[in-house]
Amino acid sequence: MKAAVYYETGGPDVLKYEDVPDPVCFPSGIVIRVEAVAVEGGDVLNRFRGEMPSRPHIVGYQAAGEIIEMGADVTGFRLGDKVATVGAFGSHAEKRLVHERTAWKIPAGYDVRKAAAIPVTFGTADDCLFEFGRLMAGETVLVQAGASGVGVAAIQLAKRGGARLVLATASSDERLERLKPLGLDEGINYKRDDVVKEVMRLTGGQGCDVIVDSVGGPTLQTSILSLAYRGRVSMVGQAGREPMTVDVGSMMAGNRSLTGVFLGAEIITDRVHNNIQRLIDDAARGGLEVLVDKTFPLSEAAAAHRYIESRQAVGRVVLLP
Repeated sequence: MKAAVYYETGGPDVLKYEDVPDPVCFPSGIVIRVEAVAVEGGDVLNRFRGEMPSRPHIVGYQAAGEIIEMGADVTGFRLGDKVATVGAFGSHAEKRLVHERTAWKIPAGYDVRKAAAIPVTFGTADDCLFEFGRLMAGETVLVQAGASGVGVAAIQLAKRGGARLVLATASSDERLERLKPLGLDEGINYKRDDVVKEVMRLTGGQGCDVIVDSVGGPTLQTSILSLAYRGRVSMVGQAGREPMTVDVGSMMAGNRSLTGVFLGAEIITDRVHNNIQRLIDDAARGGLEVLVDKTFPLSEAAAAHRYIESRQAVGRVVLLP
């Protein structure tokens, strides 16, 4: 099969398009013929400086396609089913192997490209807001990096969950405008405006009850300073790639909290597995919108990663084998 691989970590140009062996199925595994690869922020970060279990290495969390092989112990699927899948790596390829527990059925007729982008992004956003952020109706929410995959999901889920005010940051007014139909009430252009001052202005000096932060680095300090009394930050990534140095002293007086969130730690539990299937089914019914900003051939994975790092995208970038 063909795959986008690399032999050392670094910039997008380390990616090469090569022939590699097909994955070998195991008893509880399924192999899919990949139809769409949703490139995650974590994929880009791992390519930049992550671990490499093998050389050449195939990066990538999320891919969707048709089941072409199953292990003897698999009971929940049939050959020919369309599924969205998650794995620690291996998505940037024509075929990918995962445990059946990290695959979810795609309802008939739903866009496979959109389904590929749901498990990690919407599952993570849901956990950040509700499982760990404990969002209640009537509270206020700030989504850092609102135009990211997790950001697009969090804006919708927060609004649907009864948030009174949904704020988000992005690098341009144009990107923020594209988020308004999803439920964004007010956008903050972090390239131009002081985020903390804008949050306080827009919340009448109260701050936000729940903040979803997938950026980390200096942005995490901005999130902490934007919290309301008893506010909660769900920290879910380090997309900014800068050191995570923060002063948490300001959190004590306001009984505020900071929680690290990693969907993968619980992804095979009934709670998370069932929740992801619910989110996919909801999107297929039209209840949630998955934004696919741009598609690239798998052979142009380097260009796709470069485009993501330019911070132009709104939503997900998808590779098509």
